[in-house]
Amino acid sequence: MFEDLSIFKIGGKVIDDKDELDVFLKNFANIPGKKILVHGGGKWVSEMCQHLGIEVKMINGRRVTDEETLEVVTMILPGLANKKIVAALQGYGCNALGLTGADGNTISAKRRPVKNGLDFGFVGDIEKVEVSNVQFLIKSGFVPIFTAMTHDKNGQLLNTNADTIASALAVGLTKEYKVDLYYCFEKPGVLKEQSDDNSLISNIHERNYSKLKREGIINAGMLPKVDNAFDAINAGVNRVHICHYKDVKNLSKGNDEFGTQISK
Repeated sequence: MFEDLSIFKIGGKVIDDKDELDVFLKNFANIPGKKILVHGGGKWVSEMCQHLGIEVKMINGRRVTDEETLEVVTMILPGLANKKIVAALQGYGCNALGLTGADGNTISAKRRPVKNGLDFGFVGDIEKVEVSNVQFLIKSGFVPIFTAMTHDKNGQLLNTNADTIASALAVGLTKEYKVDLYYCFEKPGVLKEQSDDNSLISNIHERNYSKLKREGIINAGMLPKVDNAFDAINAGVNRVHICHYKDVKNLSKGNDEFGTQISK
Protein backbone atom coordinates (compact mmCIF):
# COMPACT_ATOMS: atom_id res chain seq x y z
CA MET A 1 0.00 0.00 0.00
CA PHE A 2 1.37 3.39 -1.02
CA GLU A 3 2.19 6.07 1.53
CA ASP A 4 0.38 9.40 1.36
CA LEU A 5 2.14 12.42 -0.15
CA SER A 6 0.74 15.95 -0.41
CA ILE A 7 2.06 18.41 -3.01
CA PHE A 8 1.22 22.10 -2.68
CA LYS A 9 1.66 24.90 -5.17
CA ILE A 10 1.43 28.39 -3.70
CA GLY A 11 0.80 31.25 -6.06
CA GLY A 12 -1.38 34.21 -6.92
CA LYS A 13 -1.10 37.33 -4.77
CA VAL A 14 -0.10 35.30 -1.70
CA ILE A 15 3.49 34.82 -2.84
CA ASP A 16 3.85 38.61 -3.15
CA ASP A 17 2.57 39.46 0.35
CA LYS A 18 5.09 38.71 3.11
CA ASP A 19 2.50 38.49 5.89
CA GLU A 20 0.05 36.32 3.96
CA LEU A 21 2.83 34.07 2.71
CA ASP A 22 3.99 33.64 6.29
CA VAL A 23 0.47 32.53 7.31
CA PHE A 24 0.54 29.88 4.59
CA LEU A 25 4.05 28.69 5.46
CA LYS A 26 3.16 28.30 9.14
CA ASN A 27 0.10 26.23 8.21
CA PHE A 28 2.12 24.21 5.69
CA ALA A 29 4.76 23.43 8.30
CA ASN A 30 2.06 22.04 10.63
CA ILE A 31 0.60 19.64 8.04
CA PRO A 32 1.54 16.11 9.07
CA GLY A 33 3.07 13.55 6.76
CA LYS A 34 5.21 13.70 3.65
CA LYS A 35 4.87 16.85 1.55
CA ILE A 36 6.39 19.02 -1.18
CA LEU A 37 5.96 22.72 -1.92
CA VAL A 38 6.24 24.39 -5.35
CA HIS A 39 6.34 28.18 -5.73
CA GLY A 40 6.90 30.93 -8.25
CA GLY A 41 7.44 34.63 -7.67
CA GLY A 42 6.44 36.45 -10.82
CA LYS A 43 5.77 39.80 -9.22
CA TRP A 44 9.20 39.81 -7.57
CA VAL A 45 10.76 39.10 -10.98
CA SER A 46 8.78 41.90 -12.65
CA GLU A 47 9.69 44.41 -9.95
CA MET A 48 13.40 43.59 -10.22
CA CYS A 49 13.24 43.82 -14.03
CA GLN A 50 11.70 47.28 -13.73
CA HIS A 51 14.31 48.29 -11.15
CA LEU A 52 17.07 47.22 -13.57
CA GLY A 53 15.42 48.85 -16.59
CA ILE A 54 14.59 45.54 -18.29
CA GLU A 55 11.34 45.51 -20.23
CA VAL A 56 8.69 43.12 -18.89
CA LYS A 57 7.19 41.27 -21.85
CA MET A 58 4.04 39.14 -21.55
CA ILE A 59 2.03 37.13 -24.09
CA ASN A 60 -1.46 36.07 -22.99
CA GLY A 61 -0.43 36.49 -19.37
CA ARG A 62 2.73 34.40 -19.76
CA ARG A 63 6.21 35.86 -19.38
CA VAL A 64 8.61 36.12 -22.29
CA THR A 65 12.01 35.15 -20.87
CA ASP A 66 14.87 36.62 -22.88
CA GLU A 67 18.50 36.36 -21.73
CA GLU A 68 18.36 39.40 -19.45
CA THR A 69 15.06 38.33 -17.92
CA LEU A 70 16.39 34.81 -17.35
CA GLU A 71 19.23 36.27 -15.29
CA VAL A 72 16.68 38.08 -13.12
CA VAL A 73 14.52 34.96 -12.83
CA THR A 74 17.60 33.02 -11.70
CA MET A 75 18.46 35.66 -9.09
CA ILE A 76 14.93 35.90 -7.72
CA LEU A 77 13.33 32.45 -7.85
CA PRO A 78 16.00 30.03 -6.58
CA GLY A 79 17.73 32.91 -4.77
CA LEU A 80 15.69 35.50 -2.90
CA ALA A 81 12.25 33.84 -3.08
CA ASN A 82 13.25 30.24 -2.45
CA LYS A 83 15.71 30.94 0.35
CA LYS A 84 13.29 33.23 2.19
CA ILE A 85 10.67 30.48 2.04
CA VAL A 86 13.15 27.80 3.15
CA ALA A 87 14.40 29.94 6.05
CA ALA A 88 10.85 30.72 7.18
CA LEU A 89 9.92 27.03 7.16
CA GLN A 90 13.03 26.12 9.13
CA GLY A 91 11.85 28.67 11.69
CA TYR A 92 8.60 26.70 11.97
CA GLY A 93 10.41 23.39 12.48
CA CYS A 94 9.98 22.15 8.90
CA ASN A 95 13.22 20.71 7.48
CA ALA A 96 12.91 22.38 4.08
CA LEU A 97 15.41 21.98 1.23
CA GLY A 98 15.29 24.46 -1.67
CA LEU A 99 15.61 23.12 -5.22
CA THR A 100 15.37 23.92 -8.90
CA GLY A 101 14.83 21.24 -11.51
CA ALA A 102 18.57 21.37 -12.27
CA ASP A 103 19.54 20.25 -8.76
CA GLY A 104 20.23 16.54 -8.88
CA ASN A 105 18.92 16.55 -12.48
CA THR A 106 15.48 16.34 -10.86
CA ILE A 107 13.32 17.97 -13.56
CA SER A 108 14.56 18.23 -17.13
CA ALA A 109 12.82 20.14 -19.89
CA LYS A 110 13.23 21.35 -23.45
CA ARG A 111 13.05 24.94 -24.57
CA ARG A 112 9.56 25.75 -25.85
CA PRO A 113 9.62 25.92 -29.65
CA VAL A 114 8.45 28.98 -31.54
CA LYS A 115 4.85 28.39 -32.59
CA ASN A 116 2.65 30.60 -34.76
CA GLY A 117 5.26 33.32 -34.46
CA LEU A 118 5.20 33.26 -30.63
CA ASP A 119 8.63 32.94 -29.04
CA PHE A 120 8.60 32.74 -25.22
CA GLY A 121 12.38 32.64 -25.04
CA PHE A 122 14.05 30.54 -22.34
CA VAL A 123 10.87 28.82 -21.17
CA GLY A 124 10.86 25.09 -20.49
CA ASP A 125 8.34 22.37 -21.29
CA ILE A 126 8.92 19.48 -18.90
CA GLU A 127 10.21 16.20 -20.31
CA LYS A 128 11.14 14.10 -17.27
CA VAL A 129 11.02 14.00 -13.47
CA GLU A 130 13.71 11.89 -11.76
CA VAL A 131 11.38 10.38 -9.18
CA SER A 132 14.09 8.45 -7.35
CA ASN A 133 15.88 11.70 -6.42
CA VAL A 134 12.76 13.25 -4.92
CA GLN A 135 11.90 10.03 -3.13
CA PHE A 136 15.42 9.89 -1.65
CA LEU A 137 15.06 13.40 -0.22
CA ILE A 138 11.63 12.66 1.25
CA LYS A 139 12.83 9.40 2.81
CA SER A 140 15.83 11.28 4.23
CA GLY A 141 13.45 13.54 6.16
CA PHE A 142 13.62 16.62 3.94
CA VAL A 143 10.67 18.65 2.66
CA PRO A 144 11.55 19.62 -0.95
CA ILE A 145 10.75 23.22 -1.88
CA PHE A 146 10.83 23.57 -5.67
CA THR A 147 10.93 26.88 -7.46
CA ALA A 148 9.75 27.42 -11.04
CA MET A 149 12.94 26.56 -12.93
CA THR A 150 14.10 23.48 -14.83
CA HIS A 151 17.10 22.73 -17.09
CA ASP A 152 17.75 21.18 -20.50
CA LYS A 153 20.61 18.84 -19.39
CA ASN A 154 23.00 20.87 -21.58
CA GLY A 155 23.75 23.65 -19.09
CA GLN A 156 20.75 25.84 -19.83
CA LEU A 157 18.31 26.91 -17.10
CA LEU A 158 14.71 27.41 -18.18
CA ASN A 159 11.88 29.41 -16.64
CA THR A 160 8.99 26.96 -16.17
CA ASN A 161 5.36 27.32 -15.10
CA ALA A 162 5.01 26.44 -11.40
CA ASP A 163 1.56 24.87 -11.85
CA THR A 164 3.05 22.54 -14.46
CA ILE A 165 5.97 21.63 -12.21
CA ALA A 166 3.56 20.75 -9.39
CA SER A 167 1.48 18.59 -11.74
CA ALA A 168 4.56 16.85 -13.21
CA LEU A 169 5.91 16.06 -9.74
CA ALA A 170 2.52 14.73 -8.67
CA VAL A 171 2.21 12.49 -11.72
CA GLY A 172 5.78 11.20 -11.45
CA LEU A 173 5.44 10.37 -7.77
CA THR A 174 2.22 8.35 -8.22
CA LYS A 175 4.56 5.43 -8.91
CA GLU A 176 5.64 5.53 -5.27
CA TYR A 177 2.92 7.40 -3.35
CA LYS A 178 -0.78 8.09 -3.10
CA VAL A 179 -0.57 11.74 -4.15
CA ASP A 180 -2.92 14.63 -3.36
CA LEU A 181 -2.24 17.91 -5.18
CA TYR A 182 -3.30 21.34 -3.90
CA TYR A 183 -3.19 24.56 -5.91
CA CYS A 184 -3.38 27.31 -3.28
CA PHE A 185 -4.03 31.02 -3.87
CA GLU A 186 -6.08 33.93 -2.51
CA LYS A 187 -9.53 32.71 -3.65
CA PRO A 188 -11.70 29.92 -2.16
CA GLY A 189 -11.37 27.91 -5.38
CA VAL A 190 -12.88 28.13 -8.86
CA LEU A 191 -15.71 30.68 -8.80
CA LYS A 192 -18.80 31.17 -10.98
CA GLU A 193 -18.45 34.93 -10.45
CA GLN A 194 -14.91 36.23 -9.95
CA SER A 195 -16.14 39.08 -7.77
CA ASP A 196 -18.18 36.78 -5.49
CA ASP A 197 -16.18 34.53 -3.18
CA ASN A 198 -19.42 32.77 -2.20
CA SER A 199 -19.94 31.44 -5.74
CA LEU A 200 -17.58 28.48 -5.28
CA ILE A 201 -17.82 25.55 -7.68
CA SER A 202 -17.15 22.68 -5.28
CA ASN A 203 -16.54 20.01 -7.91
CA ILE A 204 -15.41 20.09 -11.54
CA HIS A 205 -15.44 16.95 -13.65
CA GLU A 206 -14.84 16.48 -17.36
CA ARG A 207 -18.50 16.83 -18.32
CA ASN A 208 -19.22 20.11 -16.56
CA TYR A 209 -15.74 21.47 -17.38
CA SER A 210 -16.58 21.65 -21.09
CA LYS A 211 -19.79 23.52 -20.26
CA LEU A 212 -18.02 25.92 -17.89
CA LYS A 213 -15.47 26.76 -20.59
CA ARG A 214 -18.13 27.29 -23.26
CA GLU A 215 -20.01 29.67 -20.98
CA GLY A 216 -16.80 31.59 -20.22
CA ILE A 217 -17.05 30.90 -16.49
CA ILE A 218 -13.59 29.33 -16.51
CA ASN A 219 -11.24 31.43 -18.59
CA ALA A 220 -7.89 33.22 -18.76
CA GLY A 221 -5.39 32.22 -16.06
CA MET A 222 -7.67 29.60 -14.49
CA LEU A 223 -7.77 27.51 -17.70
CA PRO A 224 -4.17 26.22 -17.58
CA LYS A 225 -4.53 25.55 -13.84
CA VAL A 226 -7.61 23.36 -14.35
CA ASP A 227 -6.04 21.72 -17.43
CA ASN A 228 -3.00 20.80 -15.33
CA ALA A 229 -5.34 19.44 -12.66
CA PHE A 230 -7.10 17.17 -15.17
CA ASP A 231 -3.75 16.02 -16.59
CA ALA A 232 -2.76 15.01 -13.07
CA ILE A 233 -6.03 13.21 -12.31
CA ASN A 234 -5.98 11.34 -15.62
CA ALA A 235 -2.40 10.24 -14.96
CA GLY A 236 -3.18 8.66 -11.60
CA VAL A 237 -3.01 11.44 -9.01
CA ASN A 238 -5.47 10.65 -6.22
CA ARG A 239 -7.07 14.09 -5.74
CA VAL A 240 -6.59 17.66 -6.90
CA HIS A 241 -7.91 20.69 -5.00
CA ILE A 242 -7.87 24.34 -6.07
CA CYS A 243 -8.30 26.22 -2.82
CA HIS A 244 -7.69 29.21 -0.56
CA TYR A 245 -4.23 29.18 0.97
CA LYS A 246 -5.67 29.43 4.49
CA ASP A 247 -7.71 26.25 3.98
CA VAL A 248 -4.63 24.06 4.23
CA LYS A 249 -4.72 24.50 8.01
CA ASN A 250 -7.72 22.14 7.94
CA LEU A 251 -5.48 19.31 6.77
CA SER A 252 -3.73 19.24 10.15
CA LYS A 253 -7.20 18.54 11.61
CA GLY A 254 -7.98 15.75 9.13
CA ASN A 255 -10.45 17.83 7.10
CA ASP A 256 -10.01 17.95 3.32
CA GLU A 257 -13.50 19.10 2.31
CA PHE A 258 -12.69 22.55 0.97
CA GLY A 259 -12.03 24.40 -2.25
CA THR A 260 -12.79 23.04 -5.71
CA GLN A 261 -12.09 19.35 -6.17
CA ILE A 262 -11.19 18.15 -9.67
CA SER A 263 -12.43 14.67 -10.53
CA LYS A 264 -12.96 12.48 -13.60
